[in-house]
Amino acid sequence: MVKPVKKAVFPVAGLGTRFLPATKALPKEMLPIVDKPLIQYAVEEARDAGIEEFILVTGRGKTAMEDHFDHAVELEQTLKERGKMEALKEVLDCLPESGRVYYTRQQKPLGLGHAVWCARSFIHDEPFAVLLADDLIMAEPGCLKQMVDIYAQVGGNMVAVENVPREKTNQYGILDVAQEQGGLARAKGLVEKPAPEVAPSTLSIIGRYILQPEVFHHLDRQDRGAGGEIQLTDAMAKTIGQVPFHGLRFKGKRFDCGSKQGFLEANLAFALRRPDLAEGVRAMLKQYV
Repeated sequence: MVKPVKKAVFPVAGLGTRFLPATKALPKEMLPIVDKPLIQYAVEEARDAGIEEFILVTGRGKTAMEDHFDHAVELEQTLKERGKMEALKEVLDCLPESGRVYYTRQQKPLGLGHAVWCARSFIHDEPFAVLLADDLIMAEPGCLKQMVDIYAQVGGNMVAVENVPREKTNQYGILDVAQEQGGLARAKGLVEKPAPEVAPSTLSIIGRYILQPEVFHHLDRQDRGAGGEIQLTDAMAKTIGQVPFHGLRFKGKRFDCGSKQGFLEANLAFALRRPDLAEGVRAMLKQYV
């Protein structure tokens, strides 16, 4: 029987140096896409996929996220007194249930694998999801919901994947594909950031994962990989043969909000989907394009 996925880890300890000076005092995960911060999109995607417990792996200067997912009593009271009930509803709707959000610190920037390992005490012996807020995905249903539905049939480890240009394989974890059927690829291996000439495919892992707790057995060793960091893909690769491993070609559009261009594109794309903004945004763009 496939255990359901009820916990999700959000690695949010990064410094966001590509967005300085904006991220000097503001966590990059709190940068807004239109009027909602990146981390809220990720948490809502997880909640829509059936996640019940949310583990944020933070670092210094990240307390704004803790405040965001808590009650702001004075703000809520002011909105209520002024009759701004729609705004009040938006503020309250982003809050997970009490006692369902946990925070732990990644005290050293040792890589994604290390960040996930920092959440181990909250996971115990259960499967869990990992969502990278930088990868914003426009999809209906959400990317993680698509993964959870397929995971219920195949179990094991699963990652969201998409094709990238071969010259960019050295920027991603790449699947070595054994078999592909429809949108599901069974992997026989993973390579972290391979040079284009040796990459086993162009099928890249993006920031959505469903993992079995066995991955912690390998992360516990704290082995260093590409870039001298503890790579999550290295630990996942070592579980192949122990548990099934699949990549899912999700249906949707991914925006790399870790880059300035991707961030700007996401703002435009999400604004153009809004009935209250679309017409004005189109008219504005005509002035510049």
